[in-house]
Amino acid sequence: MTILSTKQINKLAIPALISGISEPILSLTDAAIVGNIDFNATESLAAVGIVSTFLSMLIWVLGQTRSAISSIISQYLGAGKLEAVKNLPSQAIFLITSLSVLIILLTYPFSEQIFGFYNAEGTTLAYCNDYYKIRVFGFPFTLFTIAVFGTFRGLQNTFHPMIIAIIGAVANIILDVILVYGIEGYIDPMNIKGAAYASVFAQLLMALLSLYYILKKTDIPVIVSFPFNKEIKRFSLMILNLFVRTLALNTTLYFATSYATDYGTVYIAAYTIAINLWFFGAFLIDGYASAGNILSGRLYGAKSYSELIKLSKKLIKFGVISGLLMALVGALFYYPIGRIFTNEPEVLNAFYDIFWIVLAMQPLCAIAFIFDGMFKGLGWMKYLRNILLGATFLVFVPLLLWLDSLELQLYGIFIAFTLWIVARGVPLLIKFYKTFRPLAQNP
Repeated sequence: MTILSTKQINKLAIPALISGISEPILSLTDAAIVGNIDFNATESLAAVGIVSTFLSMLIWVLGQTRSAISSIISQYLGAGKLEAVKNLPSQAIFLITSLSVLIILLTYPFSEQIFGFYNAEGTTLAYCNDYYKIRVFGFPFTLFTIAVFGTFRGLQNTFHPMIIAIIGAVANIILDVILVYGIEGYIDPMNIKGAAYASVFAQLLMALLSLYYILKKTDIPVIVSFPFNKEIKRFSLMILNLFVRTLALNTTLYFATSYATDYGTVYIAAYTIAINLWFFGAFLIDGYASAGNILSGRLYGAKSYSELIKLSKKLIKFGVISGLLMALVGALFYYPIGRIFTNEPEVLNAFYDIFWIVLAMQPLCAIAFIFDGMFKGLGWMKYLRNILLGATFLVFVPLLLWLDSLELQLYGIFIAFTLWIVARGVPLLIKFYKTFRPLAQNP
């Protein structure tokens, strides 16, 4: 019986899409609220952008737990051997949350030096320090939630992660408004610190809901037990390859953010708006990438190669259509979107100059992210690592340096991003069809 109807794919993809945007919504909400405070709005917006980039790096590096857990569990589910890996998620959660606490201890005392490395200075650097030293405490809660989401995905369940993400996002928005702006006579405005507290409270709430749902809706244990599962070695190798891959990804983000910061406060503020909207679009498309991750692992475990080919074709169609729709919506509301985040004319002008590039990237991002998700489901993390290393160090960095020498500033950053996406997506597409078309024809 086929599991590849449009209805079945959307049943996984749409909830995954909604749950996937929870983290960018935290950053976007902080940016929109902070960008409209009464004083130092531009410096505050710049600080949110710089810190969000650094935190995204940490989350993407360690949050690869979700893909590794999902891949292994979905493959065992497809092979009808789920019982053999039931204790793996709790062991993964234990390892990853322990590491997150270590990272807090290592980065907290040196936050000023870290954001100085991003070329932040003066008021912007002070705000970076204030924001990070609060928001970093939500890091373990986020990683716990991500690991639970990976377990649900492996079990072909994206509904409960969606519920958790919706509640977390709504809570963050409400708390942002209350804590940043204050309530006259009750709560004093906390400005950028209020945005950080709002994010931490939302992340804690999502972690508690994740714990509740995995206890109530699955028979996966959350209390860690030893000895380690036999798949912990493969899990660790996946994480290691994804770790190296994510370092390459964040090298890209570091160069982009530090160059934008170096161009001046107006440019980093405009870049903050543009990059967070790009993240938002990426995570929207990631709904279909997540469906690819979930279903490809199950089909690969069951050796259903012809169904795997059909899945890829449907996901490409859905992803590209989604990307085109996002670009269209962005074009229709081009100017109002910018005014959501700031009313500073110079920042808006800088943003409007490059927003069209972000929109034009969306269909290209769809192909790259969908195959990225499918390769994670297959467990082919080494190939993903090598592709991103090449795209970063052979395409993005040299191109950015050249475009910077031409003084293209934000144009150069987002042109480099576009070609980086192409360099990520095309090789994955070629590798996938070169591998599975012969297997599908000769089962």
